[in-house]
Amino acid sequence: MTDVAPPPETENGNAKPYSVSELSFALKRTLEDAYGFVRLRGEISKTTFHSNGHVYLTLKDERAVIDGVIWKGQVRGLSIRPEQGLEVIVTGKITSYPAGSRYQIVIETMEAAGVGALLAQLERLKAKLASEGLFAAERKRAIPSMPAVVGVITSPTGAVIRDILHRIRDRWPCHVVVWPVVVQGDAAAAQVAAAIRGFDALEVGSALPRPDVLIVARGGGSVEDLWPFNDEALARAVYTCSIPLISAVGHETDTTLIDFVSDRRAPTPTAAAEMATPVLAEFKATISELGARMHRSAGRAVEDRRGRVEAAGRSMTRVTDQVELAAQRFGIVSGRLTSGLARNAAAHERDLVRISSRFSPLLLQRPQAVQRQKLEGVSVRLRPSVLRGLERACERMEALTKLHASADPERPLQRGFARVTRSDGSIIRAGAVLSGGEVVAIKFGDQVTRQAIIEGPPPAPVAPQTRAAKRKTDPSAQGGLF
Repeated sequence: MTDVAPPPETENGNAKPYSVSELSFALKRTLEDAYGFVRLRGEISKTTFHSNGHVYLTLKDERAVIDGVIWKGQVRGLSIRPEQGLEVIVTGKITSYPAGSRYQIVIETMEAAGVGALLAQLERLKAKLASEGLFAAERKRAIPSMPAVVGVITSPTGAVIRDILHRIRDRWPCHVVVWPVVVQGDAAAAQVAAAIRGFDALEVGSALPRPDVLIVARGGGSVEDLWPFNDEALARAVYTCSIPLISAVGHETDTTLIDFVSDRRAPTPTAAAEMATPVLAEFKATISELGARMHRSAGRAVEDRRGRVEAAGRSMTRVTDQVELAAQRFGIVSGRLTSGLARNAAAHERDLVRISSRFSPLLLQRPQAVQRQKLEGVSVRLRPSVLRGLERACERMEALTKLHASADPERPLQRGFARVTRSDGSIIRAGAVLSGGEVVAIKFGDQVTRQAIIEGPPPAPVAPQTRAAKRKTDPSAQGGLF
């Protein structure tokens, strides 16, 4: 205990008066000095979670009440969540609030006062999560029958991880990824939740393989030892995990909150390893048994079908009997066919003889003579008209030949004329269109073409004269061929 503040000085024989602030802060220092560390037990009767992060509450017992405050920096480190009606043991210091002349306890740590209080808090949390559907059976997923990767979240030391690895190694050859965490104490719940979220965030095909199933394991212990697995944040992390999860916390009689949220609950970590993996030897035995059953079934099917074929064969006639019967029928039919053909040929021969007696060469010659006479009469009548037509055709052919010869452009050349053309091949019909220095081509009757140059100035233009006008002026003029 610290010394009490000295009595106030006297003034004119009277005690010196304090100000309200002086007295309030003097009492505050006295309380903090005298009760700098206290451990207090009581029931939480009122709790307020302020928006600034502080928690304000009231502790009470049968006869007294005291206010309490938990600063924001201490709230995250509490092992339990303050709730109304929970009996707790807190540690902190006593101080006063000068503005209200009230004293209070500044809480630094808080723990449940007994197992009953912890279980009551757990029941309230279970009811809350159950109402939100975290325990619903329809959302629980099936455990993969043949996992390739198994993720284990547990302490890297101790018998739990050794039992799980040994059991998996004996049953099923697969890859095991261990995420080491602490499984007891205030940091256990946060580390386990972070491990679950870390496994769930892995991508397929990444460097660290994504597990097909997760196992959260811990050995047995007291209620206080297993309490981190009753954390609400951990339960919600298990609920949001997309990988099937097996909870194996404690012994068979121990029950934690994540047992209700997980997809399967195992009574022990060894049992969790058995749930997560099949037995390879059993698979091999099952496959061998199925193979033997398949062979036996196939053998029975073959024997059954062989028996059915044999029974069907016995009900059928033999092939030799069928062939002999067909050969007999063929012999009978072939014999009948030969005699039938002979009879048919004889009948046709008789019919031919009977009909041929009616025919004679005269029957054919008389129609021929009649047709010949008709043809000769027609030819006599047609011959003069045909000859006259040929004569007229010959006369027209001769006239056309003469006309063709007279219209031949090469014929005048043979009589001494020549054809004058320009370089572009156009025929020059009059000398007036030629100018001095112009090159022309002259073609003669022997088909020889020579080049010539026109000399002298171009003649004066002459008005064109039509052929009709020329005939009028010169009656003896006659139009040329060109």
